[in-house]
Amino acid sequence: MRSILALTTALLLSSSALAQQLGWTNIKGYGFAADGQLVQFQQLLIDTDSGKVLARGDAIKQDFPDAVWQDGQGKAILPGLIDGHGHILGLGQNLMQVELRGTQSEQEAVERVAAFAAQHPEQQWILGRGWNQVLWDNNEFPSTALLDEAVSDRPVWLSRIDGHAGWANSKALELAGITKDTLDPPGGRILRDEQGNPTGVLLNNARQYIGAVLPEPNEAEVLQALEAAFAELLSLGITSVHDAGIDSSLARLYQRLRAENALPLRIYAMLSARNSDLQDWLDQGIIDDELDLLLIRAVKLYGDGALGSRGAALLADYSDQPEHRGLLVTEPDRLTAQMQATIQAGFQANVHAIGDRANRMVLDRFEQLASNEQLALGRHRMEHAQIVSPQDIPRFKALHVLPSMQAVHATSDMNMAGDRLGVARLRGAYAWRTFVDQSSPIVGGSDFPVELANPFHGLHASVTRQDQQNQPVGGWLPEQRLTLTEALRSFTRDAAYGAFQDERLGSLAPGMWADFIVLEQDPFAIPPEQLWQLEVLQTWLASNKVFHRE
Repeated sequence: MRSILALTTALLLSSSALAQQLGWTNIKGYGFAADGQLVQFQQLLIDTDSGKVLARGDAIKQDFPDAVWQDGQGKAILPGLIDGHGHILGLGQNLMQVELRGTQSEQEAVERVAAFAAQHPEQQWILGRGWNQVLWDNNEFPSTALLDEAVSDRPVWLSRIDGHAGWANSKALELAGITKDTLDPPGGRILRDEQGNPTGVLLNNARQYIGAVLPEPNEAEVLQALEAAFAELLSLGITSVHDAGIDSSLARLYQRLRAENALPLRIYAMLSARNSDLQDWLDQGIIDDELDLLLIRAVKLYGDGALGSRGAALLADYSDQPEHRGLLVTEPDRLTAQMQATIQAGFQANVHAIGDRANRMVLDRFEQLASNEQLALGRHRMEHAQIVSPQDIPRFKALHVLPSMQAVHATSDMNMAGDRLGVARLRGAYAWRTFVDQSSPIVGGSDFPVELANPFHGLHASVTRQDQQNQPVGGWLPEQRLTLTEALRSFTRDAAYGAFQDERLGSLAPGMWADFIVLEQDPFAIPPEQLWQLEVLQTWLASNKVFHRE
């Protein structure tokens, strides 16, 4: 971690070596006003001593003659982007594992695993992520057979793209003690063949069998993964991440890195409700930071699974699997107790809910557990809110519950959502426009490493409802598209609102932290279908340049 520590310390001290006031002219600047309206400006002035924005406008240079001004050469400047739902350590670890995203068949996935295993003979376990059987030629879950042919001497464990299912070889099943006689755990399922033998795919809570025997990474490995993730995120223009569901050891490590001035971006951390010592954290109270580099005041709770693996909890049967309605991964009474403890401690309750049954269940509990005033102050969130009964969508506004949604999930899921749900239930699916029209701020994000961390992919999906091949023509459920202004707000000001930071982050307004990014192209001046191709030239955090593209 030495490089991150050295980098961050240097950046924090760099203001003493620079002019106190730095300004840009001839830029295409965008920010937000206090009412959420888009503000455009041609000049921006920052203070390197305080790390904050001093002024923005079209003719402010004359008012600050002692500042050092530079020509922005017509480049675009946006507020630093905020990913409202990601997994930093998971991203870093994913960057060092087998990448299975984009495979077109089980055979192709296995070939990647075999190649990785051959290149890394020192690794005791072969780990990977990103497979999606919906995109494969046979559209079926994989099995141990091909994996065993490729790697039989070491355990293999491969997470599905949504993280709610895993694929193991026989060696991994053996180490985990999974046999024909192993029972499905509550909230989980072991897929089996006609003879009842495990096929190698474990859904939701059944993954815990493998988790129990996976070697824990040591601190050096964790720090290496974090460093890789931080570098990746800054290169994408992400200056703040809402880290969704961290364990106690990672929370303590973040605290240590913050004390060492070794956090190069902002982290809004959600404690996992699965932490055995959660109550101790709640009793300790909110962990704040005057520099807004680390804030711990939220708990990530877990309602159901994911749609792709048919784990999302639905009110009616899956259209493509009769008599199956998904899984609740937390027993309802336990979820109630966790939500109650979180709310009573003054923490924000952010509940994973994808299916319409899970969303309704969580909304019911918010209504039962807190007064309207408590709900308004708590800014509690529904993480994903993908499939919501149309009659429940207004309840988000009435109960002050924020939809925390990841736009790329829609374009990733559109090839199977209709099969899973049928036409009628799609009216409440990925319903961004409906939420925005009722004035529910959307906390935008990507859910990396489930999806790629690139926020411009999310902006593109929000505006077009298309994949990067411009399909389907006209967009999928196009009535739910957002404008570019609305989409950008979800990744900046509204995401900051979802972290109680909207008065300090996300708008690039005077008095706020000078977190911003520089782009070669103006996103408001290019065709929407090109948004996903935008690249960040520079990333600035609190008036310090933390990334520069060579």
